Amino acid sequence: MDYCLREIEGKQAHDPLFMSSYSTVWLHGPLIVGAGPSGLAVAACLKQKTIPTLILERSNCIASLWQLKTYDRLRLHLPKQFCELPFAPFPSHFPTYPSKQQFVDYLERYAERFGIRPKFNETVKHAEFDQNLGFWRVRSVDKAENATVYMCRWLIVATGENAEAAVPDIQGVGDFGRPIRHTSLYKSGEEFREKKVLVVGCGNSGMEVCLDLCNHNATPSLVVRDTVHVLPREMLGKSTFGLSMWLLKWLPIRLVDAFLLMVSWLMLGDTARFGLDRPRLGPLELKNMSGKTPVLDVGTLAKIKGGDIKVRPGIKRLKRHTVEFVDGRTENYDAIILATGYKSNVPYWLKEEDMFSKQDGYPRKPFPNGWKGKNGLYAVGFTKKGLLGASMDAKRIAEDIEQCWEAEANHTSAFARSHLPQPNS
Repeated sequence: MDYCLREIEGKQAHDPLFMSSYSTVWLHGPLIVGAGPSGLAVAACLKQKTIPTLILERSNCIASLWQLKTYDRLRLHLPKQFCELPFAPFPSHFPTYPSKQQFVDYLERYAERFGIRPKFNETVKHAEFDQNLGFWRVRSVDKAENATVYMCRWLIVATGENAEAAVPDIQGVGDFGRPIRHTSLYKSGEEFREKKVLVVGCGNSGMEVCLDLCNHNATPSLVVRDTVHVLPREMLGKSTFGLSMWLLKWLPIRLVDAFLLMVSWLMLGDTARFGLDRPRLGPLELKNMSGKTPVLDVGTLAKIKGGDIKVRPGIKRLKRHTVEFVDGRTENYDAIILATGYKSNVPYWLKEEDMFSKQDGYPRKPFPNGWKGKNGLYAVGFTKKGLLGASMDAKRIAEDIEQCWEAEANHTSAFARSHLPQPNS
């Protein structure tokens, strides 16, 4: 690889594209964009194979979504054994569902264990494959607006499914006149004590924020715009997710869905009575087809049944301190929380046509085939399968790059030998 880089650098010494104010860094190994759990996982897998990596992270810490943009009461929604990164189980003394801080501690120890040291405050603005050189050209900018161009043979996109807050376009936002914030800016219900709050979005985050608001003596309402599967977090003394994975080893997905819905009905009752209509497809089949995750209830449904949380339909428009719903009802609120999820930001910076969709920023090929593209491009953390899916892809990527790394090392060795003086026969 050293011979190849020096040869390219020599050829480009007088190239006007390189004669600019940017500093150019040539990398021997892969460049990873994003220091969340997915980026850490693939860096650790490559480290195990003694392949050097560089991670660029736009924030000032690893796992910035977890550290900076999540609410205080957050816990892992799945049991810890399904959220482990490669080569590192959770500590045995951690609870089944680790807290936000416990998960962050786990990730920080993970990075320390594998010697992963990202370059923080580096925002990737542009990445494009240079067909002439056979390298990726990645431009990033630091906090002082100093730009660096990284040239790399392999580019790993680890910015994930939750790179940017997804904020819906609601008519009259400017007229409401009271706080409207995304859950990425919500920490605790304490600041909304005794206030009437509308939560938009009925996924796991929306449900938990409503529960948190109740626990701080706020009065929340929940906008439910679509059908939703609500399942108990545990069934028959086991985690619902773990039980589902075990049943899928023996039964087809539709039978497992039928079992989950039957037990849910016995434990939770008919959720449609409370404005939570279920989709036609079962929870696992829907997850596989659309990526839509069922809600694992941690107590919110009881608050809905008891009337502490009101269920409302979609919003038609906002007026001063007032929300008008699609059914014609109007109500006053002190604040609105948007639990409307996140989206990929890949189309904004990666100039590539084949692997990623410009519409949603996800790989075009669904799991388990979306991890590899052309020209040394890879994706990790876009599986819609959580940390388990990210870990699986991280291992695949490391194995694939290892094969390329060894092949190029053999080629370089042969090139070097061919330039050595040959002994006289």
